[in-house]
Amino acid sequence: METSKRLIPYSVHLTPQIYDKLKELAQERKASKLVRDAITMIINGKGDFDSGYDKGIMDAIDVVSGNSAANKISFEEDTIANSIIDQLETLLK
Repeated sequence: METSKRLIPYSVHLTPQIYDKLKELAQERKASKLVRDAITMIINGKGDFDSGYDKGIMDAIDVVSGNSAANKISFEEDTIANSIIDQLETLLK
């Protein structure tokens, strides 16, 4: 499973109360990620546990892929980062 860094904008209509709360999160730079994660959970049709589990694995993949040391060290023609990411992807439900 290859993860893409490309994001495509999408517009939704919100009630004023939800918009205000989302605007507060936007100041902390958390709003887009919150909405994206919620939509992903709904679209995938998974329960809270499985969605949270998958999100944890995806967050771990993001951390490993962003680690400069893991991306610089190679073993058997592959970086340590890619090797770990491949193993983490097997855990996705």
